[in-house]
Amino acid sequence: MRVLRHVVFPTLRLLVWAVIAVSLAWLAFGGGAAVLGGTTAEEPSVVLTPPEVTAERGSVTNTVELAGTVLADPATEVRSTGSGEVSDLRVEVGDEVEVGAPLVEVETLEERPDRTETLPDGTTTTVPQEPREVTVVVRATSDGTVSSLAVLEDQVVSVGDVVAAVSPGTLSVSAPLTQEQQFRLLEPPAEAVVTVPGGPAPFACTDVRTGTPEEGDAAPAPVDPFLDPYAGAGSTPTGAEITCRVPADAVAFAGLQADVTLTAGTAEDVVVLPVTAVRGTVAEGLVWVVDPAGGEPVETPVGLGLTDGALVEVTEGLAEGTAVLQFVPGEDDAAEDPYGFGPYG
Repeated sequence: MRVLRHVVFPTLRLLVWAVIAVSLAWLAFGGGAAVLGGTTAEEPSVVLTPPEVTAERGSVTNTVELAGTVLADPATEVRSTGSGEVSDLRVEVGDEVEVGAPLVEVETLEERPDRTETLPDGTTTTVPQEPREVTVVVRATSDGTVSSLAVLEDQVVSVGDVVAAVSPGTLSVSAPLTQEQQFRLLEPPAEAVVTVPGGPAPFACTDVRTGTPEEGDAAPAPVDPFLDPYAGAGSTPTGAEITCRVPADAVAFAGLQADVTLTAGTAEDVVVLPVTAVRGTVAEGLVWVVDPAGGEPVETPVGLGLTDGALVEVTEGLAEGTAVLQFVPGEDDAAEDPYGFGPYG
């Protein structure tokens, strides 16, 4: 037994390792070609072909979902229409007013033209007249609640000075747009559907408008690749925003978060392709039509309609049933490393 343990077993173990080593060397230096049917590493047995997709008929609904905020509509500033001293404040902060309601009275001096008098000898002379005091009433230019009074009694004001502000007491929803969303909402719908988490049932938000950055505003910061390394250029904020008016009977409060859904058109029974097969998503694009004879794909311009982010409507340039490359050439071959270490993939 001692001979088996100390002599026979170690000898068998060495023989097994020797066989394994010889086999690995044989495979590494070309011996495995016979096992693989004569194929070597320089002669791959599989030829990869780009995936294809066929243009088919379908429907596209351009629905865009945004994250917004409920905002109080800004107050309207009321400016003085006369120069002089404030003689009376006709309202207090918190008063409800209508258009034309008196807010502030300003005592001003009104210049009067010179008076012509006839003397006893029949000649005429010009006599200057003293200015007369006139009360100018500054009135509300909109309905709402007086949110502030910017003047005091006996304060001197000039034409154009702000004397009060009237808040409409209404709410709006505002949501920022990315590049992709702004292109998809070139023609926004007349109303949006707004959901306030934890609040009432979804309601229609009317008077939808697209706002653009005012001149002088700072440009929005691009997407930080270290915060979101895989975000595309379409995720960059533009500074533009969608706003809509909250109906008076909707229960909402300024500062609350709101989910905004806009449906900007539906196209039914149209030719569609995946967006991955088209370079471009607005008005015009390019696709690569597959050559049935096996030649190189043909770059082909097409007209584009609605998109839902996954499919895009092809309005012209491509017939139903035509096969195209599923992925735009060159855009998926090597992704750039967002951390600057070169391509990977």
